[in-house]
Amino acid sequence: MGLFAILAATLMNLLDSTIVNVAAPAIHAELGGSYTALQWIAAGYTLALAVGLLTGGRLGDMFGRKRMLMIGLVGFVAASLVCAVTPTIETLIIARVIQGLFGAVMIPQGFGLIRDLFPPDQMGKAFGIFGPMIGLATILGPVVAGMLVDADVFGTGWRMIFAINLPLGAFALLAGRIALPDAAPGQTTGRRGTLDLPGVVLAGVAMFALIFPLVQGRELGWPTWSLALLVASVPLIGGFIVYQIRRRRSGATPLVELSVFAKRSYTSGVAFVVVFFGAIVGFSLAVGLFLQLGLGYSPTRASMTMAAWAVGAFLGSGFSAGAAAKLGRRILHLGLAIMTVGTAGVYVVFERYGAEIGTWTLTAPLFIFGLGMGMIFVPLFDIIMGDIEDREVGSAAGMLESIQQLGASIGVAVLGTVFFGIAKPSTGSAGHGLLDAGTAVDAATAVTLLTIVLSVAAFGLGFLLPRKARAVHAEKAPEPELALVA
Repeated sequence: MGLFAILAATLMNLLDSTIVNVAAPAIHAELGGSYTALQWIAAGYTLALAVGLLTGGRLGDMFGRKRMLMIGLVGFVAASLVCAVTPTIETLIIARVIQGLFGAVMIPQGFGLIRDLFPPDQMGKAFGIFGPMIGLATILGPVVAGMLVDADVFGTGWRMIFAINLPLGAFALLAGRIALPDAAPGQTTGRRGTLDLPGVVLAGVAMFALIFPLVQGRELGWPTWSLALLVASVPLIGGFIVYQIRRRRSGATPLVELSVFAKRSYTSGVAFVVVFFGAIVGFSLAVGLFLQLGLGYSPTRASMTMAAWAVGAFLGSGFSAGAAAKLGRRILHLGLAIMTVGTAGVYVVFERYGAEIGTWTLTAPLFIFGLGMGMIFVPLFDIIMGDIEDREVGSAAGMLESIQQLGASIGVAVLGTVFFGIAKPSTGSAGHGLLDAGTAVDAATAVTLLTIVLSVAAFGLGFLLPRKARAVHAEKAPEPELALVA
């Protein structure tokens, strides 16, 4: 029961990270707002998650994992309820940000709680259940979301994709209260530490200064202040680094163990994560918007079209789980090569069929794209941390989780801006959707080409990563953060 409580919390976060790709057009049709607002529905969640993850795990260390999981669940479900009943696009964006913040409190506790629930000889069985369930949800999540939107249950339409969190969250709260262990603060990790709130604020301001002009600049005509804010993000990041150094020297616990950035392999890995996750998340959003806003696909048809992507990712993850130990970082290059072939296939389909694309014409290239992408997911973080020392694992893994979400936000901002910068509103009855079909094809093609460029860049960065994944010794149980990235 405790395991399924943790799984329910994880599934809610997983679903809410991807549902916008399916539901965004329906949300836009009912609530209105600009196309930039659609980007913020996705980017606001991942940006808040990126900032919150810097401290989410430490909150569990300080105040107890079960307690923080319960608090995260309550906040996440409450924010989901607001999303489900919101009357305006602005309220929805704010509720999505709150979802992301409470998600960052909730998610890091799960894997540590699994360690608390199960003895070492049973932990492998627990993760053996957990992994396939998440993989299955990855496949079915977007399809179910599309069906919920089209089913219009009780007249709720797209709102049901947020309302579904209410029974999931209620189960997780009830089961978690009954079955999860009540560990005293600091008992499970031995680390109490302090919370670096100024560091969180500074990191949040720096990330916002980077993302906001990328999302909002196009709609506002790139005013001078937006470019100045973008430039200011660089010294703000520098200020965060200086602050962390001073905090370490004063004897306080920093948010980030900066010694990990002295390793070329780790800094290259950070760049790899930003490029890779920016490419796949931005590309996913653009394809979902193109199918519905450009071609007029229903949510169900769009989600079924993209289901091949998720199936490929599931199979690719299964392959890499068995082959990663033997191939090392070569599995990343293999995955990127296959992913690039799939992206090139999508480009060929766009060029050949244009606005007359059918449901099945994208199935093969999206499956190939997902297959390559899935090969990278399982071993990526362990390979990046191949040169990391034991004392640095927790901070290095936590930082990678945050950077992954930041990369997703950047991908939504940049590729979404490219897409809406080219696509134009439909002005005639011949249009398939809310966007002119011809310009939507041009926009999707441009995003696809940019995704190929980013994949090639990630391929080059892969040569700077360690050749082998970080070894986890059997006699020493892994840190919860390492279990999370594994």
